[in-house]
Amino acid sequence: MNSVSDDHPFVSAPHATLMSMSFPVLFSLIAEPLTGLADTAFVARLGTAPLAALGVGTMTLSSVFWIFNFLGIGTQTEVARAEGRGEKRRAVEVGGLALALGLIFGGLLIVAGFPLMSPAAALMGATDAVREHAVAYMRVRLLGAPAVLVSIAAFGVLRGLQDMRTPLWVAVGVNVLNLLLDALFIFGWGPVPALGIFGAALASTISQWAGAAWTVRVVYLRLGMPKQVRAADAYRLLRVGGDLFVRTGLVTAFLLLTTRSATQIGADAGAAHQAIRQFWMFTALFLDAFAITGQSLVAYFMGQGRADQVRRVAKVVCLWSMGFGLALGIFMGIVREGMIHLLVPPPAADLFRSAWLVAALMQPVNALAFATDGIHWGTGDYRFLRNVMIAATATGVTGILLTDAGQPGALTHVWEVTTLWVTVRAIFGIMRIWPGMGQSPIARKA
Repeated sequence: MNSVSDDHPFVSAPHATLMSMSFPVLFSLIAEPLTGLADTAFVARLGTAPLAALGVGTMTLSSVFWIFNFLGIGTQTEVARAEGRGEKRRAVEVGGLALALGLIFGGLLIVAGFPLMSPAAALMGATDAVREHAVAYMRVRLLGAPAVLVSIAAFGVLRGLQDMRTPLWVAVGVNVLNLLLDALFIFGWGPVPALGIFGAALASTISQWAGAAWTVRVVYLRLGMPKQVRAADAYRLLRVGGDLFVRTGLVTAFLLLTTRSATQIGADAGAAHQAIRQFWMFTALFLDAFAITGQSLVAYFMGQGRADQVRRVAKVVCLWSMGFGLALGIFMGIVREGMIHLLVPPPAADLFRSAWLVAALMQPVNALAFATDGIHWGTGDYRFLRNVMIAATATGVTGILLTDAGQPGALTHVWEVTTLWVTVRAIFGIMRIWPGMGQSPIARKA
């Protein structure tokens, strides 16, 4: 039996290890949306046009940055595998390559993105003052693109090394700095003039560069600088990027289609759907924490060649994810009426109730979809995840297109179709592990 794998805390204390690794991930994920709410509160004091521009700008840039998530996902898996094999040199090379690619792609985004910001704002429906504010905001934020992508890559390196706490401290530090600079730049103080929404963008950009410098320093202290970068590693990361690009695009397209369908049902349905969607996205952070932790553990044991421990990680991650999914569903049932008073206009309350119930009931299945995504990221089974998302989205889109906006319960049907979309992903994700359908990397050998 391999002594390195035996020394890993998961082997002797799987549940405690998973939880101790997952909670820092969870809080690092929560930090950004909480700061987004604070940004919104600051900018709301400037008026409706800057607030609308903030929405356009953050949505557009978040979608663009999301495309480059492969820098974190692929890097985390490769570094964790190298760590499992005890190959520090390989971890150094992969980490250095990911950081370099983040810097290069970020620079290209600045060059290509600057002239495209105005058409992008128009595509998002921004006109007149809103468009002007949105373009100014996005162009300043775009200057932070290399920092954002380098941070994504650096977080992947650190989580691959199973250091979940440093990304938490960086996320907290960056967001605290952002809040302080928001207050300074948006409203001004002393010799610093009030810059409005331009100041909000400047605060975010400076904070992002500070966070990138922090994480790069930590990675350098942990691993050092690579002496060489192999073309094969670059090709592998870019191939992962292609598979994840398709998958991410399909996720985005399906969620946009459900929002469009809800809006077509009517203004009340659109308002109810937005409230449910926002809470549903927040609950996803809890489930994503287990997925990210599971990915790191799976990749580590894959590097050790310990398929038995990989399947054990999969079992523990799925059990805890299901438990949290069930708890989230029960919580959603308990707080339904309170959420109506907090988030929903009175005319939309009845539409909200039934659709919210469906969203609550899907949480355990949604938890399995997230859990198995993380497990298959850890095994490097990206193409399988891409193909599953193609099948799930084809099923979901068919269901959405069959929705009759004029029928009672149309919004509930939209969420029933969303549940089907999630269920397809969860079923295939589970079957890839147990019993191990297709060319599963972790199927139990006969």
